[in-house]
Amino acid sequence: MVLLDPLNDWCNMELGRHLDDTWVAYVGNGVGNRSSNVFSWQQLDSGIPSGRFGHSCSLVGDSLVLFGGINDQGQRLNDTWIGQIICEESHRMRISWRLLEVGPHAPPPRGAHAACCVDDKFIVIHGGIGLSGSRLGDTWLLDLSNGLRSGSWHQIGDTEPLPLSRSGHTLTWIGGSRMVLFGGRGSEFDVLNDVWLLDINESYPKWKELKYDLSSVLGEMPFPRVGHSATLIFGGKILVYGGEDSQRRRKDDFWILDLPALLQFESGSKKMIKRMWKKLRVDGQCPSYRSFHGACVDTSGCCVYIFGGMIDGLVHPAETWGLRLHTCLPLRMGLSVYGFKLSFLCQVHMFQRMSVNTIWSRSLLPYLMGSHITMKRGIPLPSMTN
Repeated sequence: MVLLDPLNDWCNMELGRHLDDTWVAYVGNGVGNRSSNVFSWQQLDSGIPSGRFGHSCSLVGDSLVLFGGINDQGQRLNDTWIGQIICEESHRMRISWRLLEVGPHAPPPRGAHAACCVDDKFIVIHGGIGLSGSRLGDTWLLDLSNGLRSGSWHQIGDTEPLPLSRSGHTLTWIGGSRMVLFGGRGSEFDVLNDVWLLDINESYPKWKELKYDLSSVLGEMPFPRVGHSATLIFGGKILVYGGEDSQRRRKDDFWILDLPALLQFESGSKKMIKRMWKKLRVDGQCPSYRSFHGACVDTSGCCVYIFGGMIDGLVHPAETWGLRLHTCLPLRMGLSVYGFKLSFLCQVHMFQRMSVNTIWSRSLLPYLMGSHITMKRGIPLPSMTN
């Protein structure tokens, strides 16, 4: 496990307490503006819920929804908590946690599952590690349409074909009622790189595997991985970063999963299959190889923030990194931002390390609970039909 202390820049990867702290960071105007490369963390006092890791923490409006995880004794949990973020006149933040009433039905206890929020009304979770230590393959939906006063869990997506049971994978909302599952570690400890789509708006939601013929894919394909991040960015694309392979070798590569191409392929167009995955060239000082980190995107969809994770060596993983995507504009439409030329045909991606000190700004708010990071505001999503 990894224990992180954002103030003292240390990491314990052996023994120790699973943390129950919650932090908020003020981002400012994003990556690329010299005056904004300051990342200021504030700890929010709460005391509950109990310390854990492998949980999920999703943003719904101005509140956090936490589910499950594994505690100090190795016990798998299935409690659901609401964290209400409150901004005081002094610009300090505080959080109030309460246990959410979900009725008699709840997912079996688990940790290392994947989760995402859909349209500020639903939380969907999939897989994880259950009570016996085995990987799970079930999918559950938390209905929060009652305005966070209460919720109800329902199992969905249980009709074959189904994704293999797994943990350490990602589930990324892509707009509307759809989400994409990628990667993870399977029941036989195999590491995966399959891609699945789920639409919860269907009468009977079913998983659909988005298969691709490797022989027809141009260039490289991402290696199977677990403990990566998969973040929705501008243009309706998913940015996959890091993770580790079956030999626990950690990665520092960046890949784009092109959703418009992927969804056209799903509807039968083989023409787009060659453009589904794209490896990114990244300029600037880059984060070290890592897995099981946190990542989130700002409101523009062009700045991705990465925090913590498991790394090799003695590098401090409590550093925060920002990636500026100079980005997914329409073909041949250029734009100058911070001295870089933006072009669909010539994409430039630049990393910058964010300083940690006591300068405050009130623009974008990433929240950190344990090792899970999420951003307050959403990004503009493209219209995707198939």
